Amino acid sequence: MSRPPRPARPVSLRPLTPPDWLVRSLKPQSAPIPWAAVARASVAMALPLAIGILAGQPAYGALASMGALSGVIGDTADAYRMRIFNIAVPQLFGALGVTVGSLVFGHGWLAVGVVTFVALVSGMMSTIGAVASVSGLLLLLNCVVGAGLPMPGQWWLAPLLMTGGGLLVLTLALLAWPLRGGVPERAAVAASYRSVAALIEAAGTDAYDEARTAVTASLNQSYDLVLARRARDHGRNPELVRLVAQLNALTPIVEAAPAADQAARHAGVCLPPEVPAAVRALAATVERGAVTHTPGEGPAARAADRLSEPRDHAARALDHAVRHAAETLNDPDPLGAIETDDRLGRPAALRVRARRAARNVILSGASWRYGLRLALCIGIAQSLVSLIDVPRSYWVALTITFVLKPDFGSVFSRAVLRALGTAAGLVVAAAVLAEVPHGWWDVPVMMLLAPLIPALTTRGYGYQTAAITPVILLLSDILNHQGLGLVLPRLLDSLMGCAIALVAGYLLWPESWGTRIGDRLADAVADTASYVECAFGTAQDPAARARMRRGLYRDLSVIRSEFQRALTEPPPTGTRAAAWWPLVVAVERILDTTTAARVRIRHGAEAPEPDEVAEVSRELTELAQGIRSSDTLEEVRTSFTLGPKDSVLEPLRQEVAAARAIASAP
Repeated sequence: MSRPPRPARPVSLRPLTPPDWLVRSLKPQSAPIPWAAVARASVAMALPLAIGILAGQPAYGALASMGALSGVIGDTADAYRMRIFNIAVPQLFGALGVTVGSLVFGHGWLAVGVVTFVALVSGMMSTIGAVASVSGLLLLLNCVVGAGLPMPGQWWLAPLLMTGGGLLVLTLALLAWPLRGGVPERAAVAASYRSVAALIEAAGTDAYDEARTAVTASLNQSYDLVLARRARDHGRNPELVRLVAQLNALTPIVEAAPAADQAARHAGVCLPPEVPAAVRALAATVERGAVTHTPGEGPAARAADRLSEPRDHAARALDHAVRHAAETLNDPDPLGAIETDDRLGRPAALRVRARRAARNVILSGASWRYGLRLALCIGIAQSLVSLIDVPRSYWVALTITFVLKPDFGSVFSRAVLRALGTAAGLVVAAAVLAEVPHGWWDVPVMMLLAPLIPALTTRGYGYQTAAITPVILLLSDILNHQGLGLVLPRLLDSLMGCAIALVAGYLLWPESWGTRIGDRLADAVADTASYVECAFGTAQDPAARARMRRGLYRDLSVIRSEFQRALTEPPPTGTRAAAWWPLVVAVERILDTTTAARVRIRHGAEAPEPDEVAEVSRELTELAQGIRSSDTLEEVRTSFTLGPKDSVLEPLRQEVAAARAIASAP
């Protein structure tokens, strides 16, 4: 008797599933489309082409459109004054780059040396800040283009045209300034108030941690928008001073929120809905820019008056904080408010910050490491294309410049996304180059392609690359007239650039986990220990304590961003980041619990003994030392011996014990 055939085993599709780090990299980010920037991109990049064709010099129009492209990429700020810095300053460095590059065009190894040196300077500039990073990027990009592509006209014409294209974007971006001056800043501050209202609503729920992260991000953006690069206006511009005072008035509300969260979790005492509603009413007042000069009147005061009688210390703290914010919003003299309660300090003068940044760049080991990494990769690329006949070889160095930007994201994932985005963009470029004849047809095509850059930039780097590639190829073809012959060499050049960046800029420079994230997290834990001592010590300066707490939250926000980048890298970096992530959350909870204990003491709870404070600080200091000395988490138990169970520090001791008990995943 024959046996029945065995059922066929199902074929496992698991090996065909893409790795998690690649899925995270390719997942589009959720962000609103900046429609105003989309419209500006369409006009700013198509108008120079139209003018160049009309004047019988399409190559000049293409150069101006290339300058406009860099302006479109930098057109990301909401505040009008920040747009000047984000667009105009990088344009000046871009003009310098194309000038230097065009002067060494065709000079062989001299060009290799000059471009490599510019790469070193560009890399070191990128460690200063956002504007300096974009400026360094344009300095190197335009230098590479100038050294690899013959420019039409005199040596000064190309930088003039490219700068003019970028300034066209800036002009369009500033058209509404006379009508909407101050609106973006007020909207950002109002958004911070709304995020705090959402935080209060989330007290006692699982959504609290996420809401707290959103508050930190919103406050960071608001303070950067209001204070950054405005030192000369501080104390002179009444609108600016008012916004600073309104932001500072949020500090007591944010400090009281952790106490409300603890009261809701442990005592079941929930806040009435009138509290977040009152904060939202304050947000509406900020956004309208309304000021009532009569005390006790206006929407802000009416919202505060609707608050019910507080029932516990957390509710009392929030009640006082909301009423203080309402009084600040109605204060006809904001300068007096900020003079008496300057919680976060004023920005240093611009020359002081510039001198400080220059000193830090020269003396920073991280600055030199990144500059040398970028210079090595660019030097290899320039040497390679000098020894091997690579048509239009500048594209290899351009790819490296875009990929090797650690401040923009993970180098590994950017290399992968660059290759995939270039391949997708070349499909569109091939169709355009094959079907669209040069001339006036270039203008409507550019009007359709250019808006995709700001629209897709918010989705992720791969999507941005896919949008930029056909635009650059169309402009390059106007200069070179190679047609479809551009497509395949550009793909090969991009793959070569990605390979050089991965090998010489990533694998050969294995920045240890401790240097990249571990040390930063250890510093944050050590600063948290100092914050504990400041919060419960004898010398209690509210302004210093607020500055320290805001600085800690900002540092933890940066660490969160580093973790998000690390999660997009393959093992072991991505796996290690996932294992360390709970510790970041634990440190944030320690910070919240410390602030909540401080609020309880301010509203009647008994202050802890100095020995209790010193013990908690010592445990945190030991945790920081353990993080700094190990690449993997090790479980470390705590041994608290001081303080009664009903001490105000008992919740803090529990959070510290939980942080120290976290162990790495198998």
